[in-house]
Amino acid sequence: MTLTIAPAAQSFSRWDELHALLMACFAYMADRIDPPSSMLRMSAADLEQKSRDEMLLLAMDGERIAGCAFVRLESAQDRNCAYIGKMAVDADYRGQGLARRFVEEAEALARRSGLAALELQTRIELTENRETFERLGFVVTRENAHEGYDRPTNITMRRELTPLSHSPSLPHRADTLS
Repeated sequence: MTLTIAPAAQSFSRWDELHALLMACFAYMADRIDPPSSMLRMSAADLEQKSRDEMLLLAMDGERIAGCAFVRLESAQDRNCAYIGKMAVDADYRGQGLARRFVEEAEALARRSGLAALELQTRIELTENRETFERLGFVVTRENAHEGYDRPTNITMRRELTPLSHSPSLPHRADTLS
């Protein structure tokens, strides 16, 4: 299993396959969250466009896409983080540490860019996601409401990065982790 940063959008052509993976992985939440996931409104072309502004991380098992995550580097002073979004792991590969590997690679990208933290959001109702991210060192920093809602609908979670001299060793290559 390898984790790679997808090649530039113009040379990566498996957008329909990636879209199908994300739709399958996000399907379980359809009856649990309100409002519905933005993933339901996205097309394969939208994912391709997203990859022009963000880095697409892919977990590959040979030619099979086992999982993905998008990472957006945000250097504005009030953010100063690598934002992880649309993380998904195919059901056949869950429990093998891929989410942890995506977070580790996002951390390596953040460090190389001089950013101070990792950040992500998850829905209030998806308590198992919150627990997973807490095990990965994230803490809740705020509750948010989608437009038109008078109650929190999602939470922002953040993991501050310790200075490199106090961190465990990181992978040396950004393009492939084995």
